[in-house]
Amino acid sequence: MKTSTLLTVGGLTLALAGMTTLTSYSVTLYRLFCQATGANGTTQRVAANTSTQTAPEVTVLFDTNTAPGLPWTFRPLQRAVRLHLGQDALVFFEAQNTSNHPITGHATFNVTPEKIGIYFKKVQCFCFTEETLDAGAKAQMPVDFFVDPAMATDPSVADVHEITLSYTFFESKKPQPTAPNLSRFATAAADPADGAKLFAENCSACHALDRAKIGPPLAGIIGRQAGKTPNYPYSAALKNANFTWNETNLARWLENPQAMLPGAEMPMKIPEPQARRDIVAFLRTVRAGT
Repeated sequence: MKTSTLLTVGGLTLALAGMTTLTSYSVTLYRLFCQATGANGTTQRVAANTSTQTAPEVTVLFDTNTAPGLPWTFRPLQRAVRLHLGQDALVFFEAQNTSNHPITGHATFNVTPEKIGIYFKKVQCFCFTEETLDAGAKAQMPVDFFVDPAMATDPSVADVHEITLSYTFFESKKPQPTAPNLSRFATAAADPADGAKLFAENCSACHALDRAKIGPPLAGIIGRQAGKTPNYPYSAALKNANFTWNETNLARWLENPQAMLPGAEMPMKIPEPQARRDIVAFLRTVRAGT
C-alpha cells in the first residue's frame, strides 16, 4: 500500500510539474504559432524584402493606442500609404514621454483583416524589442514593411483592398536593463537606401528622376540653380528664386516649401527629420542623366 501511494504521489507530482512547465511556455508557444501562421493578424518578421514588386496595389492605414497608465502620446506621422504588392515601404510613428522620468515600453501589434497577417512582412520595427523613452523626450520611429505578392494568388483574400496596421504601447513592468533608447533614431545617419524607398512613396507620383512629370526632374538637383530646368513651367516664386539647391535648403524645402519660399506651389511636406535626411541622401547619389 505504501509503495502504491508513493507511486501515485510521484506520478501526480510529475504531471503537475509538466503542466506547470507547459503553462509557463504556453504564451511563448502561442506567440510563435501566431508569428508562423499569421493567426490573429500577427505580422511576419523577415530579414529583407527579396520579393518582386507587382502591379496590384493595396492601401495600408495606421492606428495607434497607448495602454491606460502609460503617460506617452503615440501617433502615426502618415495616415495611410498606397503601395504595390512587394514594394518596400518606410513609414514613421512618433512617441513622446510626457512624464518626468524615463519609461520603458513595449508595443503589441496586429493587422486587420486578420487573415492578411501571413502576407504582411516587417523588415524593421520598434515593436521587435522593449524601448526606453527619456523624460519629456520625443522620438520618430521607422517601420519598414512590405505586403507579400503571394497575396494576389490567394482567393481567400481577394476581397482585401485595405489593411490596417495597429499598435498599442504598454509600460514594461520589469524592463530589461539593456532596452534600447529611442533617442538613437534622432541621431541616426542618413541612409540613401531608405531615401529611395521614401522617394518612391512620397515623391514619385509627381517627380521622376530623369524627366518632368507634374514636377521637374530631380536627378542632379543638388548643385542646380533653383527654377532653371529648361522647358519646365515653374511657379513665379521658383522662377524668380536666386539660390542653388544644396543639402540644407533641400531639407528645408521638403519640410515646408511655402514657409521657405512664399508662393511656392508644391503641396507636399515631409514632417519627419529622418525621412528628410534620407531623401536628401538619396538625391545626392543621383546624377543628371540617370
